[in-house]
Amino acid sequence: MQKGDVILIVFPFTDLSGNKLRPALIVGETPADLTVLFITTQLKWMENTDLVLLPDDKNGIKKQSLLRTSKIATLDKTLVKGRLGSINSTVQRGVDVKLKTYLKIE
Repeated sequence: MQKGDVILIVFPFTDLSGNKLRPALIVGETPADLTVLFITTQLKWMENTDLVLLPDDKNGIKKQSLLRTSKIATLDKTLVKGRLGSINSTVQRGVDVKLKTYLKIE
């Protein structure tokens, strides 16, 4: 697993009341952990820091989705249930721009 991979992982709810198995995008990695972005099909939640992810053979996403840069989590690698695919370099550049916007990095 590496940056740019789309995985299935147990992702916590923001209020820590539970979790859900869902797709996520790896944006960082250490030997034990992955930093990931939440992926959702709930297009109505779109914010200016989100990026639309269209399904294709490479990324493994089944429906048009949102990459939510405001929903970041660092999770243990043992929570990964599988790899769906990976994003292309164009999408990765878009993610980088949206992350910089969200984190207010110049």
